[in-house]
Amino acid sequence: MGFMMKILLRHLLSTTLFIAGTVLAGGDYIRPPPRKTLSFPWDQKPSSQPQQVHISLAGDKHMRVTWVTNDGASPSIVEYGTSPEKYSATAQGESTKYSYLLYSSGKIHHTVIGPLQENTTYFYKCGGEGPEFQLKTPPSKFPVTFAVAGDLGQTGWTKSTLDHIDQCKYDVHLLPGDLSYADYLQHRWDTFGQLVQPLASSRPWMVTQGNHEKESIPFLKDGFVSYNSRWKMPFEESGSASNLYYSFDVAGVHFVMLGSYTPYDEYSDQYSWLKADLLKVDRRRTPWLVVLFHVPWYNSNRAHQGEGDDMMSSMEHLLYAAGVDIVFTGHVHAYERTVCLHCLYYFPLIIIKRVYNGKSDRCGAVHITIGDGGNREGLAHWYKQPPPEWSVFREASFGHGELKMVNSTHAYWSWHRNEDDESVQSDQVWLTSLIGSGCNTGGGSPEMRRILMAS
Repeated sequence: MGFMMKILLRHLLSTTLFIAGTVLAGGDYIRPPPRKTLSFPWDQKPSSQPQQVHISLAGDKHMRVTWVTNDGASPSIVEYGTSPEKYSATAQGESTKYSYLLYSSGKIHHTVIGPLQENTTYFYKCGGEGPEFQLKTPPSKFPVTFAVAGDLGQTGWTKSTLDHIDQCKYDVHLLPGDLSYADYLQHRWDTFGQLVQPLASSRPWMVTQGNHEKESIPFLKDGFVSYNSRWKMPFEESGSASNLYYSFDVAGVHFVMLGSYTPYDEYSDQYSWLKADLLKVDRRRTPWLVVLFHVPWYNSNRAHQGEGDDMMSSMEHLLYAAGVDIVFTGHVHAYERTVCLHCLYYFPLIIIKRVYNGKSDRCGAVHITIGDGGNREGLAHWYKQPPPEWSVFREASFGHGELKMVNSTHAYWSWHRNEDDESVQSDQVWLTSLIGSGCNTGGGSPEMRRILMAS
């Protein structure tokens, strides 16, 4: 069977499944109640032993290793290599710490290692002490798989979601805001780091901020001090002046992480940076363009209605001009997917739609809300009726998503809800990129450059 015939059959199957899912969502399935916040027993570790280890991408062929020690004299070094206990390289990093009212953080280390080989397992040790960790670098070519989960928190459902992600063969974790739900209680940042360490120390976690990261106190504390100190992302590597917005590449995908809680109007630094970043995108090298931020622009849930309207008014035309394929958001504690674009123009049974400016548009983006990682605030059950024409699938359940970029034109998206403690694939669809669609794609496109420069 030829490749295109297989793709056509998969489109037919996925179309049937998501139409059926749209009809059945919210039918016989009884959504679970919230679960209690996890308790973390006190564990006295040596003051120099690394804790809360996590990794993130840090530019081409490099990775940032982050950890915390209680010993202020502990060095910010990482030893690493491709064989256990045999380290062929050592990198020296930097450290920081912060105080928040009566709380004082440990020493937070950030060390960049590399250059690293793609799709390779490395063994590493932090600060010269403690256990050996191992990580796997992403591939440099398709296929590549991403796990996606927002609004995690630290509850029993969070642990269930993390357990399910651990069963997924993914390369990078994407988190569109609301990590620890510390909400001013700074020790909860420490327990969150402890909770996610098994996953976050082995695959890069790429995150952006949500409202629960703000933690500002008027006249006393600026916002995002804890988040910026603990979760340093590659903003400098991407030409950004702020850790709250940045970009990075994985294989053939260019990711843009935006800040819903930092200025985004046309006179803001974030707006100027976004224009410059989109103009540099080369769709021949990165045919997929994906954006993440916290507050959804397309949301038919009654929770958080209209909160993303101002940001959408300021920035949506930039994403449209650049030909963004997919937008992931959190904030609403439920799952929702807009109409997706199927590029089989010659197959009349498949409707060709995406969404832009509040209505279907074949050159718009697919918007996916996935703020249902397992937080303590529970699910957002109530949806507007009837649903808007751009909303295809919506369900109030905890869970995670998996995005497999198969090649430069096709990707497979699936959403897995937590049904009790089992992972159930509740929504799935084949996505097609805007490459070859006749829409503006690529920073080098004269038409796109004209639109972006005029914005």
